[in-house]
Amino acid sequence: MINLTEILLVLVLLSVLLSLGASRLMALVKIMALQGIAVSIIPLLLKGHGNLGGSAIIFFQIMILIKGVLIPSLLFTAVKRVTIKREIEPFIGYHASILAGLFITLVSVFISNHIRISLPEGHALVLITAITTMASGFFLMMARSKAITQVIGYLMLENGIYLIGTALTKYSHILYVVEFGVLLDLLVGVMIMGIILHNINNAFDDVDTTLLGRLKD
Repeated sequence: MINLTEILLVLVLLSVLLSLGASRLMALVKIMALQGIAVSIIPLLLKGHGNLGGSAIIFFQIMILIKGVLIPSLLFTAVKRVTIKREIEPFIGYHASILAGLFITLVSVFISNHIRISLPEGHALVLITAITTMASGFFLMMARSKAITQVIGYLMLENGIYLIGTALTKYSHILYVVEFGVLLDLLVGVMIMGIILHNINNAFDDVDTTLLGRLKD
């Protein structure tokens, strides 16, 4: 019988494919908000992370707010301030990106089945989802030209790294320190990126990173 953890993992995988096939920036922000909430809830449902204390529950609640509300809100504000609302000319097309996502998923299954590590019970699907999310986030960063889309790719990459930590450890307290440090750095990065995007849009009316290659002294 499919449990809630497996449903959330499938939702994360679907959000990855939707992100690779989406052109509208606002839709990407909404997808990342959903993915952030799902990724934050998954450790609470795993058997190896059971019997969590009150401080752990509070930590995960804060993480849900950051991943699912605060960071998407910052991105939402950044998208509203720029004139570009969709990715017009990606380096790799959307259909090809979805196929690449499916290929990455198959490779993740192969790696998870052949890697010589001892995983806690029920964590195999978490590792597959983690590798897929991390690799797809890196792919999204490389396949798109808009700065906002690349930031979303970075967020997906961070979600994958977090899921890898979740899959490989039985003890949630180790996860807290690492993840909270990453989230703080990520939050600052998104805030700075929002300021940069606003300034670039005011000066150049575009946020296409390929234009940076035309800069001259």
